[in-house]
Amino acid sequence: MIKIDQKAVSRKEFITVEFFYMSTRNLFQLELYSDTSGFNRKIFEQNLHRPGLALAGFVDLFSFSRVQVFGNTETQYLSQLNKEQRIKAIERIFQFNIPCIILTDNNKPFPELLELSNKYKIPLFGTPFSTTKLVYFVSDFLDDQFAERISIHGSFVDVYGTGMLFIGKSGIGKSEVALDLVERGHRLVADDLIILTKKGEGILMGSGTNMGRHFMEIRGLGIIDVERMFGIRAIRYQKRLEIVVELEIWDDNTEYTRTGLDQEHVTISGIDIPYVKLPILPGKNVTVISEVISLNYLLKHYGYKAAESFQERLNKKISEKNKDDMRGVEYFEHDFE
Repeated sequence: MIKIDQKAVSRKEFITVEFFYMSTRNLFQLELYSDTSGFNRKIFEQNLHRPGLALAGFVDLFSFSRVQVFGNTETQYLSQLNKEQRIKAIERIFQFNIPCIILTDNNKPFPELLELSNKYKIPLFGTPFSTTKLVYFVSDFLDDQFAERISIHGSFVDVYGTGMLFIGKSGIGKSEVALDLVERGHRLVADDLIILTKKGEGILMGSGTNMGRHFMEIRGLGIIDVERMFGIRAIRYQKRLEIVVELEIWDDNTEYTRTGLDQEHVTISGIDIPYVKLPILPGKNVTVISEVISLNYLLKHYGYKAAESFQERLNKKISEKNKDDMRGVEYFEHDFE
């Protein structure tokens, strides 16, 4: 099994409600109804909960540690109760350590809900988004916050829409290859320290750090700013990792693949990523080969595999046992070009 040097980045155990609000208030058009006394409450997971059953009295399976979403169903239920019943229903769930509550679909809080939110220091928000839309967006945001992250040293470039990570020993030329690809119209995601975030099943998203975002170190020259030098079209902030290319100095004692029939993979955070070991030596155009790796990956993605196609053609010729003059075409008579 191929292994590459990867280090786990500290994974968040929780975020505060204040961080959640400040990060998403514009994205999700959140309006704060309560005061800020409960902003230090903590959110521990990415899942959300709709407390309809808990409001009705069944709290045995109440997922109180999640962000609570009051949609039209919960609002309509509370509207059918009288004031005393409404206070009792709300206090029933407020006995638990709830992070916060979000009202969807432009629903406004009942006076009792607002009063009790301030009393129990439970932040109360509202949004014009529908419940389905809000749950989708908030879950995606929280999933990103609690996702597993690792760091890898290398250069990450979007080549023809393919996220390609170059790794190898220090000084092998990873940044120079990335810079050459940018010069040819491709897009730099990050250089030196790459942060990979596990998103869902089988997806790793790569990005740079806030400090080193689109800066690049070229040995002998120093630090350059790719965005300022080549423009906004030469960068992107994140990209899905699809191929890992390891650069190494040509070694006569190492056996390199000649046909590509057996695709190697490297495992990162439990996800198998296609892997190519690319030997380099003077005169070898690594940049063009990198573009070909990307195009070949895209062909495979759409169902065409050149190595298998060539093998099928070879097997067919062998089975036919025909004499072949080894010419690729049948020339026209007197055509000597």
